[in-house]
Amino acid sequence: MADFPIEAVRGKFPALSLTDKGRRIYLDNPAGTQVPQAVADAVSRCLLTTNANLGGFFETTVAAQQVVDDAHAAMADFLNAASVEEIVIGANMTTLTYHMSRTLGRTMKAGDEIIVTRMDHEGNVSPWLQLAEDLGLVVRFLPFDEKSWQVEEAALKTLLSDKTRLVALNYASNLTGSINRVKALTAIARQTGALVYVDAVQFAPHGLVDVQDIGCDFLICSAYKFFGPHMGILWGRRDVIDALKPYKCRCSSNGLPERFELGTPQIELMAGLTAAVDHFADLGAAAGESGSRRQRIAKAFEVSIAYENALARQLIEGLSDIDGLVIRGITDPERFDERVPTVSFTVEGIVPETIVRQMNAENIFLWSGHNYAWEIVHQLGIPAEQGVVRIGIAHYNTAAEIEETLESVHRVIAMLRQQR
Repeated sequence: MADFPIEAVRGKFPALSLTDKGRRIYLDNPAGTQVPQAVADAVSRCLLTTNANLGGFFETTVAAQQVVDDAHAAMADFLNAASVEEIVIGANMTTLTYHMSRTLGRTMKAGDEIIVTRMDHEGNVSPWLQLAEDLGLVVRFLPFDEKSWQVEEAALKTLLSDKTRLVALNYASNLTGSINRVKALTAIARQTGALVYVDAVQFAPHGLVDVQDIGCDFLICSAYKFFGPHMGILWGRRDVIDALKPYKCRCSSNGLPERFELGTPQIELMAGLTAAVDHFADLGAAAGESGSRRQRIAKAFEVSIAYENALARQLIEGLSDIDGLVIRGITDPERFDERVPTVSFTVEGIVPETIVRQMNAENIFLWSGHNYAWEIVHQLGIPAEQGVVRIGIAHYNTAAEIEETLESVHRVIAMLRQQR
């Protein structure tokens, strides 16, 4: 942890210097991170100097096209795509998944089967459930193991059949923080000929994604979870997406990836997206890597994972001292490489929102509720209207912030218990 350049990293994020009420501790990161100055500058610069629609021959439209091309190239490096044609950029993960689910629905018929997990964010569940309702598909739910906190390969094998057309998998949970073995799960699903759609929204800020190594057919993530603007990115294996016929305007491009990117693109946000990817590349360079952008991104994750895991250990150990507090996820330090630093808990007899409201008033930012992990709270028997307290670490957080947060959690819970 001592080798991580935390002060230099924090210096890149203007929001971290705001000190109303004496401090701001951002632990709401699973819902969206703060952005570096470079991201805001890129968005502003695009709006002020390259603000034009695409397809013309004058200077600003040509420059705008370069912004779009750069964003696709940056995400190809970030995900290790084989081609920029495999990168689809859109409004957000949920919108892109709804669009792709309808497109894939054109290849399915009544009686076909799809598998969704009880570990996913609702954005990778509802689109498939509603597609199944429209087409008469059969939905099979894949539970997670409540001891390992992961989706187990054996459980997937029991659900697969020769009618399985698609398996929607979760890379890392936005509630428990658990990382699934998506490469192994994908290999099992592909043996039956099923397509595999991976939600990497919560994993992408905390681990290196390699779509070619995973072997899946689709993978999706959200830029605003990894220090970028509000937009979603979908990777699709070229031979798969090239064969698909998306819903689109008749006169719009049939090229890749344009035919999946509906309407005028969010060009200024794409400029911010490239800057967000370059934030990781710059961190990797600061850590000593001088190779390609992909190599620098890989180095950035190497150093940030070690740093974040140390903070997660500090947080989990501190929470474990509280009687009646139950952490909903992996707590074994030997397994921290199987989780992201998102930690959720419940406290016996205390509604999560009452804890969060008090801590928010102290300018410690975190969330309560189901956080769209609808299937998780139901599998665990947690009242959906209450959910959990969720604390999410990013690589700009500090050990001092975690210590202040733990002090607040202890004090707030003690106060609430006295009031009962």
